[in-house]
Amino acid sequence: MTVLDRRSLLATAILAPAAARPAMGRTAAHHAAAHHAAAHRKTHAAHKSYASFLAGIREEAIAQGLSAAIVTRALALTKTPNARVLKLDRHQPEFTMTWAQYRTRVVGATRISQGKAAWQQRQDLLEQTGRAYGVDPRAIIGIWGLESGFGRKTGSFSVIDSLATLSYDGRRAKFFHGELMKALQILDHGDILPEAMLGSYAGAMGQPQFMPSAYLRFAVDADHDGHRNIWTSEPDVFASVANYLHKSGWQDGAPWGQPVQLTQPIDQARTGRGKTRTLGEWMSLGVRRSDGSRFSRPDEPGALLRPDGDGTEAFMVYHNFNVIRRYNPSDYYALGVGLLGYAIA
Repeated sequence: MTVLDRRSLLATAILAPAAARPAMGRTAAHHAAAHHAAAHRKTHAAHKSYASFLAGIREEAIAQGLSAAIVTRALALTKTPNARVLKLDRHQPEFTMTWAQYRTRVVGATRISQGKAAWQQRQDLLEQTGRAYGVDPRAIIGIWGLESGFGRKTGSFSVIDSLATLSYDGRRAKFFHGELMKALQILDHGDILPEAMLGSYAGAMGQPQFMPSAYLRFAVDADHDGHRNIWTSEPDVFASVANYLHKSGWQDGAPWGQPVQLTQPIDQARTGRGKTRTLGEWMSLGVRRSDGSRFSRPDEPGALLRPDGDGTEAFMVYHNFNVIRRYNPSDYYALGVGLLGYAIA
């Protein structure tokens, strides 16, 4: 899954779901793309007013069989392009965060403490959900913690307003147009009222921070009330996250990874999630568990990660690490989810 398959980058590493990914610096190609997008926006705006754009969306949605009343009600939530949404989208931070900095922000003592309290209150539900989907409940709570601070920060933007603004704006217009139409489908299904469909400035919704396309594929009505409510129903939230991981290929009973120590130098060129060897081969190169002991399954394939380079923290990662990356394609994010879940439970 690409970044745009689920949601756009958010502004900080503290507010959900921005804790999900380290920011990346721009290249010359990015600058060229930005220039092209700006020219596209000017052309787009010159040929169609926002009111005309919304009228076209309404016509398209109704032609797809969606309720005219619901579509009209939803689009009434956006009158003009949302200036704050555009500012956040165009002025994302341009800095590179080290793994050590990222870990301090997203797997710090405060978040672990909050996670332990959340686990204690919801352990039975999380474990029941994990069993039902064949997914480690620690991965579920790890994602929940990074995405929304255990349900505390889910976004305050109208999803329809945000997606309409970004679709009209022209930068990634095709992507956001598709997400807007899917959001209208969700409203047509009756899972949530238009006014209650809140999320990030980029349209990521509810406690799992699903984009509408991900919602349609993975959201679950676990409490059987007739609605897939990822905003306020924790059974639905946990089951939806678990369903996402299950359908992404989670291997039940297998770990995502583990911290390791190196007893001899290993060239950084040998590291990376795509460079797998058996644990037996890694042991021959001097890799050991964090306590210095040998791995118990020498035939198991794994990859060595050392995000901050030589002499820094190292991890052995397995298949389920890559499954977490399907939720968010960032090594930092997947490490954060795994470490937070293990620290909590």
